[in-house]
Amino acid sequence: MNEGAATGAMPRFLRACQRLPVDRTPVWFMRQAGRYMAVYRTMREKHSLLEICRQPELAAEVTLQPVKALGVDAAILFADILLPLIPMGAELEFAPGHGPVIHNPVRSHKDVSRIPPVDVEGDLGYVLKAIRILRTELPPEVPLIGFAGGPFTVASYLIEGRATRTFERTKGMMYSAPNAWHALLGRLAHTLADYLVAQIEAGAQAVQLFDSWVGALSPADYRAYVLPHSATVLRRVQALGVPTIHFATNTAALLSSMREAGGTVMGVDWRIPLDVAWKEIGEGLAIQGNLDPLALFSPREVLEAQVRRVLREAGDRPGHIFNLGHGILPATPVENVQAVVEMVHAFSLKEPGKVVL
Repeated sequence: MNEGAATGAMPRFLRACQRLPVDRTPVWFMRQAGRYMAVYRTMREKHSLLEICRQPELAAEVTLQPVKALGVDAAILFADILLPLIPMGAELEFAPGHGPVIHNPVRSHKDVSRIPPVDVEGDLGYVLKAIRILRTELPPEVPLIGFAGGPFTVASYLIEGRATRTFERTKGMMYSAPNAWHALLGRLAHTLADYLVAQIEAGAQAVQLFDSWVGALSPADYRAYVLPHSATVLRRVQALGVPTIHFATNTAALLSSMREAGGTVMGVDWRIPLDVAWKEIGEGLAIQGNLDPLALFSPREVLEAQVRRVLREAGDRPGHIFNLGHGILPATPVENVQAVVEMVHAFSLKEPGKVVL
């Protein structure tokens, strides 16, 4: 279990988000609840992913599993970034071996005009109930992170109908039907902002915007086609005063624009050194990252060297949250994930303000 809160009453994760001094670097992992844990696989033998998401008690149980097993400094709500698309009319299925599939993709202005408004409390109330349950069950030193998908990423699933490597249809709409594109992202941004606000009001103490695939865009296209919509979401959420993590992958060329879009913490992946990324975004923000998820498969001495490198790049600057550059992979050894938590806490223990390396 987490060995204690940070200096003072505020948990170390929340202190780091605000760039306040911490006794140790906080650590949590994207996809820290999931298929790499035997207890989760056992639950999935009985319930589909959507069934778990729609039953607040089960979603809360899965959220708590890594907190109990790993001793992480934050919990992240178990849900899926595509849940808001269901009340928007998407025929969503999680197909074995294929991941999410949307059987009625949106590919025209007419399709966009048919998307109904979302009543978050009524349509996604099961997510909010899971948050309320978790706030009663989590220890006080482990804050709860809520989340939503970013506008580009959610739009790409809705347009393509499934995961994609090329974003052919997504960019096709973006370039060839910009009015339909902006209408769609405008609707998504409004819904995603409502969703995150509702999560905060239900008890989430921080939120993360997962715009995972926006690194497929050039800097110019990001600014023209995505930044205004991400800013709509992030600025509305930031107005509530909770830490807001803005995360995407493969975005070394986009970091300054992502900072402009908003967020109080910037999540970065392993493709850019942490100190270089921090210089790019500016030290007025906290930073989250950035161990390669595949490093968790390494021999222990290699894994230790990787952890030390990330901490060394962060240095003694306030505002570093240790995480992966993307989610934990299904075959990851649980004992290696546990070891990283122990390493981060041990190596970053402050002794007169210095990281122990």
